[in-house]
Amino acid sequence: MIVARSGIRSATSLPLAGSKAVWFEPDQSQSTEDHARQSSVRAPLCGLTLDRPRIMGILNVTPDSFSDGGTLDGVMAAVERARRMAQSADILDIGGESTRPGAAFVPVSEEIRRTVPVIRAIREAGITTPISIDTRKAAVADAALQAGADIVNDVSGLLFDPEMAACVAQAGAPVCIMHAKGTPETMQNKPHYDDVLAEVIDHLGAQIEAALSAGIAKDRIITDPGIGFGKTLQHNVTLLRGLAELHDLGCPILLGASRKGFIGTIGGAEVPSERSPGSVAVALHGVSQGVQILRVHDTADTKQALSLYMAIVEQ
Repeated sequence: MIVARSGIRSATSLPLAGSKAVWFEPDQSQSTEDHARQSSVRAPLCGLTLDRPRIMGILNVTPDSFSDGGTLDGVMAAVERARRMAQSADILDIGGESTRPGAAFVPVSEEIRRTVPVIRAIREAGITTPISIDTRKAAVADAALQAGADIVNDVSGLLFDPEMAACVAQAGAPVCIMHAKGTPETMQNKPHYDDVLAEVIDHLGAQIEAALSAGIAKDRIITDPGIGFGKTLQHNVTLLRGLAELHDLGCPILLGASRKGFIGTIGGAEVPSERSPGSVAVALHGVSQGVQILRVHDTADTKQALSLYMAIVEQ
């Protein structure tokens, strides 16, 4: 078991995934190879080192996303938001299909129509921040990458579209593999696990192997436990408590919990846009577990909190 710690380190401790702020005591029953996988710094992502946490800003160009859907009126409005967000975010995550619980499927052509002009316009505006395309569909990913995106963020973990793995491999792009149980239409219909943490880790491990078999390099793979995707409130809390265990997979971890329903339930905030304080709290917990990428709506708030947190704990 990997237990993340901060503060004064012992002589036998190792940095957790190369972190300057988080460490762990290695399990002596494991091999030096295991310890190296758990402690080594992860490869840079689009030129961004991962020895410290990075912020991924959510920029949805959808009419129906659970928190910010329908708030952008046209391409230029999206570009202006991207420009502001880039001041506090390391990556921009652009999505054209809502994957909130109960969301309907969006055709490929419509998803491309929503996302590609925005990506192209962001690049034409001189904004160089790495862009992630949030999609389950290979044709959308391919069009976005050609328009200037850098990363593919697949909430289905390469399972929705059988062409996605080959698309990513051919492009040589980094890909985020997320765990989800079911589809957005059905995922919250009484999800059940015998051991949610173990099952999520096993699933991600299997999908990493599938990605490697498809020709995707290990240093191009990011993992995401899929908070809120086919999980109850208690499942989410259990995963958050055990996030450090995901480092045994040897890949960077992305945490996407921003403004989600469990934050509103626990924190007493029914309206998603009022969940920023709780979202920041969960993000900082993620950092305490060695998470490398925080996918958030409130990038400026998160950056400020992260700056203070790292100034206190970084060694």
